Amino acid sequence: MDDRQRYDRATAHLEPPFAVLDLAALRANAADMTRRAHGKPIRVASKSIRSRPVLQRILAMDGCTGTMAYTLPEALWLASTGLRDILVAYPTADRTAVTRLAADPRAAREITLMVDRTDHLDLIETATAGLRDHHEIRLCLDVDAGYTALGGRLRAGALRSPVRDADQAADLAADIAKRPGLRLTGLMAYEAQIAGVGDDPPGHPLTARAIRWMQTRSRRELILRRGRVVQAVRQLADLEFVNGGGTGSLATTTREKAVTELTAGSGFYHPRLFDFYRGFTGRPAALFALPVVRRPAPGVATVLGGGYTASGAPGPDRLPQPYLPCGLRYDPREGAGEVQTPLIGQPAEDLRLGDRVWFRHAKAGELCERFATLHLIDGDEIVDEVPTYRGEGRTFL
Repeated sequence: MDDRQRYDRATAHLEPPFAVLDLAALRANAADMTRRAHGKPIRVASKSIRSRPVLQRILAMDGCTGTMAYTLPEALWLASTGLRDILVAYPTADRTAVTRLAADPRAAREITLMVDRTDHLDLIETATAGLRDHHEIRLCLDVDAGYTALGGRLRAGALRSPVRDADQAADLAADIAKRPGLRLTGLMAYEAQIAGVGDDPPGHPLTARAIRWMQTRSRRELILRRGRVVQAVRQLADLEFVNGGGTGSLATTTREKAVTELTAGSGFYHPRLFDFYRGFTGRPAALFALPVVRRPAPGVATVLGGGYTASGAPGPDRLPQPYLPCGLRYDPREGAGEVQTPLIGQPAEDLRLGDRVWFRHAKAGELCERFATLHLIDGDEIVDEVPTYRGEGRTFL
């Protein structure tokens, strides 16, 4: 059986819309990322998973250790369920959550907060000032890993942190060291312009060449700058970890001696945006099915829903991909609709009312904000049904 036949057979008793996770593809993707990491541990980015049982399943796999959460309330919840070693990837301004963290000895041992300026330190101190029993807060220093050229007129990478060089990092580390109750335990520098940007966009050879030019120079610059930053901060703090990389840069970031661990998330599900890398090929693992509900014209099949647009700069690449049957595409005048989506292409001619069309989301975990349950498929049968964050009543963003 091909994949469409497998999925249709496994889910024949379900009424779409619903979402599935192909466990064989998940395992293959995890094994490939572990191979590319060359022995360095992979911290799992929870925003790309957004299902606690799936996250636990991944953390039990070889090479995966620790979680990178995306909000402090999420991290507190995960810690309360038994997860350990949780790094919050983004700074928090949630004073109530900071107070909860400082008052909970177990959470304070397992959770590390992200900071990149003294204002973050001041907020944490203010939030914990009234506590009688204030447990030490673990901190990670976020360093800008973006690439700049032409005197700053060219920039690639996420706008994350104002801390860019060794002196700036050392100054913030020194400030942390002076504050009782705060301890710097980690450093992170995420190269989004390499890890999250495919270097083989289809149909755009000049863009591909420009991306590869940028990424090559960014790698060369970052390996030196990140090394200097880590060396400077280690003079002031006993760092337990230095985190870097992402799904698209595991094979290169792992070569840096200064980096002790890597992060990956999207590569487990392998969404559409991760099809366009020369260095690796994943297997689509997370899919959702929509039913055909209309045949408004010859060569057109309309499915229910479909407008599950991904975050990021708006464009066609943020739309879900009509995946199976192969060859379907959007009507350019309508795109993916809120309550219905017309699809065109040769396969539409053969679709009947009630048939499923299988889609891939452009990104990974955002799919789980649309569904309460993931149906886990192994071979041609469903072996488990697990809740997403939303299915457990959790909506952190």
